[in-house]
Amino acid sequence: MTRYLALDAFRGMTIALMILVNTPGTWSHVYPPLLHANWHGCTPTDLVFPFFLFIIGSAMFFSFKKSGFSPTPEQFSKIVKRGVIMFAIGFMLNVIPFNNPVEQWRIMGVLQRIGLAYIVAATLVLLLNRRGIFILSTIILLFYWAILLTVGEAALTLEGNIIRQLDLILLGENHMYTLRGVSFEPEGILSTLPAVVNMLLGFELTRYLTSLKNKSSTVIKLIIIGCMAIGFGALWSFILPLNKSLWTSSYVIFTSGCACFLLAVFVWLIDIKGQEKIVSPLLVYGTNPLFIYILSFLLVTLYVNIPFGNSSLYRWIYQQYTVIANPTLASFLFAFTHVVLFWYISLKLYQRKIFIKI
Repeated sequence: MTRYLALDAFRGMTIALMILVNTPGTWSHVYPPLLHANWHGCTPTDLVFPFFLFIIGSAMFFSFKKSGFSPTPEQFSKIVKRGVIMFAIGFMLNVIPFNNPVEQWRIMGVLQRIGLAYIVAATLVLLLNRRGIFILSTIILLFYWAILLTVGEAALTLEGNIIRQLDLILLGENHMYTLRGVSFEPEGILSTLPAVVNMLLGFELTRYLTSLKNKSSTVIKLIIIGCMAIGFGALWSFILPLNKSLWTSSYVIFTSGCACFLLAVFVWLIDIKGQEKIVSPLLVYGTNPLFIYILSFLLVTLYVNIPFGNSSLYRWIYQQYTVIANPTLASFLFAFTHVVLFWYISLKLYQRKIFIKI
């Protein structure tokens, strides 16, 4: 089955959004939709990471389809190797430029979660059939919900949740992220478990998509699946709030539903309306997603650590934007400039047929 361009456009949009929300001119002036929810809740920014996991699950389908979904020792070896490499790169991004003592190095992070979730999800899709994946996904989400509630009234608070308690034991306070003055790891070890489900659902939805022949029917079915998931996640949130930091089970269902709905828009736009030119920049952006994400992270780190005047190069560049715009708009323009910059880099790689796999 031919690869869906809608999936490639969705991947490109996700990378562009990730750079936009990660690279404001200053965190003191950011439009609210480009910030994470304070604790409970879900903003557009809170959709980006689960979308990223979803598209990795989608990419797994095409990758394993080439080898006939064979659960060979060689395949499992490649899975583990790739996951470990992603974890190691993520860890190095945390510690570069090595200006913090070893005892304060943060262990977990975005790529670390992706690496761990990839090892688990990729192993499961090779060992289980579709029914087994859905049954196990349900068990994981219900089991995780039950675990969250084991610490009583403090279960869903920043300081008292079991995710933090476990990470304090396994990682140590100094090796965790600091959120509002509290050592808390938003990419914690236990909360990576439900994130695996986002990846599994991306895999299964792609398997389902590629089995459909009628594009109009595909859009309708995606909208129905998306609306049902969004509705169920929203209803579930009344007893288990949507929370990205805790990666609650309701958040998994809700964000997966949003992914389905957005994918339906791309299928309608590209495959039915034939408006491929409109999304062609996104198609280019999605060709080297992990590499571009890493490169953007490294560039920002470079900016921040290059002294310039009384501050850093990062701060100086942002201040140039404040000459033409108010602080919040200037912060947005700074971020958007980087979206364009990395699109241009993606374009040059694409034109030279350079595809960097991690």
